Amino acid sequence: MKNELALSSSKGNATLGFVPTMGALHSGHIQLVKRACQENSLVVVSIFVNPSQFNNKEDLKKYPRTIESDLSLLEGFSNCIVFIPEPKDIYPETDTFSGIDLQGMDTILEGEFRPGHFKGVVHVVHNFFQLIQPTRAYFGQKDFQQLAIIKKMTKALAFPIQIVACETVRDDSGLAKSSRNMRLSESEKIDALIIYETLNFMKLNRFRFENPAALKEAALAIFGKGKLRLEYLEICDSANLEILVNDWREKMTACIAAYCGDVRLIDNLEI
Repeated sequence: MKNELALSSSKGNATLGFVPTMGALHSGHIQLVKRACQENSLVVVSIFVNPSQFNNKEDLKKYPRTIESDLSLLEGFSNCIVFIPEPKDIYPETDTFSGIDLQGMDTILEGEFRPGHFKGVVHVVHNFFQLIQPTRAYFGQKDFQQLAIIKKMTKALAFPIQIVACETVRDDSGLAKSSRNMRLSESEKIDALIIYETLNFMKLNRFRFENPAALKEAALAIFGKGKLRLEYLEICDSANLEILVNDWREKMTACIAAYCGDVRLIDNLEI
């Protein structure tokens, strides 16, 4: 791809940060941008609702698009430029990327319920990396599985890019910031707190249970007190995403996906 945005690393110690977004920006995104601007000479923030990572056309249609307010939120960053490409810019006719073997990381958790999702994520991030050639790329830990897969892709394809993981930003109530929260009513936002309550229970009570399966069973009882419809709740190895049942690991993450009304929410917490 023609690289019109890359900042040459040969120009002294200049560095280029990259924050990929699908717009509908909130304070979680802004924290990513703020950190990127502090750590780099120049930052590119992309706004691109990537069609290839939506396996549900209705979900793609409903995804919030708020370009004017997005640009307003980014005005205060002096070393930030906003890139709003068209699909043909990211997926040109010369695009020959055929994907990589994710060794099953894309077929569990989110991948089980959103077939093809991570194929689309890997494709778009790969193409952005080729186009922008950043020094560092910033991703939120709320999309835990996505972050792990992007790290794997970056290593597998030998991109000379540092992947920077940033902590999940939450409301005072514990609800994880998400663009999809815009579609929740005030009462639904209260209902959605059962997600964080369940994850926090798992974190605080980890050592009370013999194994991950027992902890999960207890957590399901907590979640069942709420109004949301559960899609999955799993405990996995934080490094390779292996779903854990019988044995504890040194670093583990509890991952959840649930529907609040017709809005699908995801979250995770290291336990």
